[in-house]
Amino acid sequence: MEKNNQKNNIDERVIIAGFGGQGVMLMGKILAQAGMLAGLNVTWIPKYGAEVRGGTAHCMVRISHKPIASPLVEFPTAIIVLNKPSLVKFENKVRPQGTVIVNSSLIDEKVTRDDVKVYYVPCTLLANQLGDVKGSNMVALGALVASWGFLNIDVVKEALKHMLPAYRHKYIPLNQKALDEGAHAITNA
Repeated sequence: MEKNNQKNNIDERVIIAGFGGQGVMLMGKILAQAGMLAGLNVTWIPKYGAEVRGGTAHCMVRISHKPIASPLVEFPTAIIVLNKPSLVKFENKVRPQGTVIVNSSLIDEKVTRDDVKVYYVPCTLLANQLGDVKGSNMVALGALVASWGFLNIDVVKEALKHMLPAYRHKYIPLNQKALDEGAHAITNA
């Protein structure tokens, strides 16, 4: 009964941000797909910087048990920041009691606020230890999902199959391991 009640109180507004080429948009798409697979309402909006690769990029994802009137996220309940400029840009927009996932492999600064939950996850290091630094985005996504507790990591793993093109399906096992690493970083913190 408690899990069902928890599902009826979901209204997450997420900003995922980093450099172009870090898999920011893919993370958002997978998160949105996982929300749909879990029977929730979702939206996803990309926002690119001046360049696709190397420039800044972020996306906004909303996941709710209620219909979503607007997909825009001005004051997120959670952010994932994969680089320092993203932390600077979005830290002060997070709602009080919100969640901040920081890729501590690339960001040496600390979050200055004390009214948010902060998880410093060495995403790039953990992905590199798995054998592919490109998996750092999935480490971060796994960390976010574990910090929430309402979305099962197995649903996110299933969403990978829907969002990755067929020619990239060979990377699904590695990405699933990266999701697990991110989740373990939170549950073991």
